[in-house]
Parts: sequence; C-alpha cells; structure tokens
Amino acid sequence: MPRAIFNFPSGFLWGTATAAHQVEGNNLNNDWWAWEQGEGNIRNGDKSGKACDWWAGRRWREDFDRASETFQNAHRLSVEWSRVQPEPDRWDETALDRYREMLLGLKERGMIAMLTLHHFSNPQWLMEMGGWENDEAVTLFGAFVRRAVQALAPHCNLWVTINEPNVYATGAYLGGGFPPGRNDMKAALKVLSNLVKAHALAYQVIHEIQPNAQVGVAHHWRGFIAGDWNPLTRQAVRLYDQVFNNSFAQALQTGWFDARMLREAIPQAKGTQDFIGLNYYTRETIRFDLTRSKDMYTRRFFRKDLELSEGGFLANDPEGFKQCIEWGNRFGLPIYITENGAEDSKDDFRRKYLVEHVHQMWHMVNFNFPIKGYFHWSLVDNFEWERGWTQRFGLWGLNEETQARVRRPSVDLYAEICRANALSSEMVEKWASAALNRIMPV
Repeated sequence: MPRAIFNFPSGFLWGTATAAHQVEGNNLNNDWWAWEQGEGNIRNGDKSGKACDWWAGRRWREDFDRASETFQNAHRLSVEWSRVQPEPDRWDETALDRYREMLLGLKERGMIAMLTLHHFSNPQWLMEMGGWENDEAVTLFGAFVRRAVQALAPHCNLWVTINEPNVYATGAYLGGGFPPGRNDMKAALKVLSNLVKAHALAYQVIHEIQPNAQVGVAHHWRGFIAGDWNPLTRQAVRLYDQVFNNSFAQALQTGWFDARMLREAIPQAKGTQDFIGLNYYTRETIRFDLTRSKDMYTRRFFRKDLELSEGGFLANDPEGFKQCIEWGNRFGLPIYITENGAEDSKDDFRRKYLVEHVHQMWHMVNFNFPIKGYFHWSLVDNFEWERGWTQRFGLWGLNEETQARVRRPSVDLYAEICRANALSSEMVEKWASAALNRIMPV
C-alpha cells in the first residue's frame, strides 16, 4: 500500500463552527424560540432548551478547551441579534460583554475567531414587523452590525455577515420548515434581495469601523446533477443552480441580482466580499417529474453508488466538494471552508466523510486554489433547527439532558489532522480504513 502525507500551507486555519441559537440555550426573544413552541414545527416536538448551555452555564469555556486541547487554532461562532437588541429601542450591553468574553476566551487559547452576524435567527420583534420582507430590516440589521462590531472589533477581524442566505430564504419562505413557515416564491426572492442589501450595508459599516477587517458571506453551495437527458430536467438544473447557488454570490461580484423570476440592480453590493466562505455538505441528482408540482416538478435524490448518512440527509460525495471549491474560485478571492460535516451518532460515516473531504480539499490547495482554512460542522452536537435533536453533527457527542459531552473517535482523528497540519495515509488507515483505497488506490 502506498504511503503519503498530504501537507497544508503554514498558517492554515483548522477549526469547528457553531451558531448561537444552536449552542447557547434559552434564546427567549428570537423567532426560533417562538417557532419551537408551535405544535408540529420541530421534529419529535423537540425544543432547543439549554442547547449546549453556552449562555447561562458558560459551557463554551469547556468546549473551547476541548477544541484548543485537540489542536484547533480557530473557531467560527455567531452573535445572537435578539440578545444584543431584545427590543427595537433597547440594547443589552451585558450581552455584548458576554460575547466579548467568548472572543477573549478564544484569544487566550491561541485561537482565531471568525464571527457570524446573522445565522438564521431573528429578533421576534423584527418578525412582527414583517421580517426580511420589510425593507426596513436592511437598515435595522445595519444598526445591529454597527453596535456589535464597535464592541467586538478589538477581538476579531474575520467577519461573516450572513450565513447561508439562500438556505434561510428557501427554508423560511418556500416551505422548508423555518419560521415564519411561508411557501411563497415571490416572498422568498424579495427576502433574498433584501439580504443582499443587508450584506452590502454591513460590509460598509464593518470597514468603516475596522478598515483592515476581512468580510465575507458563508455561501451554501449544493450541487445539482441532471439525472437524465430530458431537456426539462436540464432546464430545472440550470434554474436551481442560478437561483439557489449563483444569484446571491453573483450580486456581490457584479451588483446585479438575477434570480430569474426577480432581477434587480443592487450597485452598492458590487465588490463587497474580501473572502468567500463555502458551506458544503453534498450534491443531489434532479429529474423532471410532472407528478411533483409541490417540488417545482422535480424529483431530487442521491446517486445509488454513494454512501448515505444515517438519516439519509446527505451523501458522501467529495467530488461535489471539488466542484464547490471550483465554483468558489470563480470569484477570485481567498476561500474559507466555513462548514463541512456529517450527521452520524455512531461516528463511522463521519470519519470516512471527513478524511475524504479533507483529502479532496488538499488536492485543490495543491492546485493553488487559495483556501485559507477549514471549519468542521460542528464542535459538539447541537440543536439542528427544524430537525431538532435528531441529527448528531458534533465531533463531541452531547446528552442534552445532562449536558455531558462524549468524546467520539472523530475528535482524535481531527486532532491529528490539526496538529500535523496534514492528512496522512497512516491517519486514514488508523481512523477510517474503509476510505483508504479511495484515497490511496493500489
């Protein structure tokens, strides 16, 4: 069997990613907390509750220790808008103090912070005003960004304005199970357009406060593959790709928002990314299907030759990761992998998925793609939105009732990668031997 070490550049960031509502617990004033109280909104009736108890119990300290002790040198986390601005006319400085404490905690552990300013959750008062369908949301978000960045800039200069705006717009306004639970294409595109404008304003505000800041968006890229040669299938793939993958990112490059059914000039958005963040999980195959009017006349599925995660939520498709990075490289900017990971309570699929995706990323780095860091989703099991506690994405397991953390083998696999700044065939053989022949074919 051939042996090899796949080295990454000096200074490469290795970390994990989290989001405020998913880990903090008791975010009482946001739309997700309200949504969780409604019957049938969350799988199994789950509620976030204490989540990972980062807020009241300050368990971020022990989780940051776990990350640091396993050689991670960075962490991506988010600020909860509803904590900082619990009412339209009230700011909570103690919340900003808490986030400042978290950032200092990372700094004390020698870890670099990447801070996200919007990760799916909104103040409930904003939703009562119409949420992101209301044009005023753009200005209100800008005011929140100003307050947050003024407080936190001394401890962070790597900012994500908005996480997965395409997922938020479709999840909340196209029947995806996010609050407010709408199913209205016109509303979804209006929201996506307003998120472009909100990002552009946030970019301006951040650079005004911190000229040397690095500001980007965490784009969720999902590959769509035509499942047959039917012209209607191929047309559907192009539509999905343009609306879901391209429309937001292209607007930040060109100042022109093109979601096919909504086209709009947003000149202030042009050139408002210093890096591009890529969230990649999987690709899927699409076929035109006249019987599926609720799904835009398409059927979406995974290729039969790909291994699926335990709930069938995603497929292990590292070739799609390559395609994602190639897509991100079109924008001519530094690249951060801001999320990549798999649901797996048994921690077998995850290890194969991890080594194959890190290996694929190494190939792209080796071809001089400007990838600067990788943030695995996630550090610890957390509340997975409308899917509640049914999915386990953490390197560390979590008993949400007792708050006990469980060290999964993936912790030690990832620690070896982070410590070596490399992936080796020995690591693969030790932790994910089933992937060895795919990484090191005889």
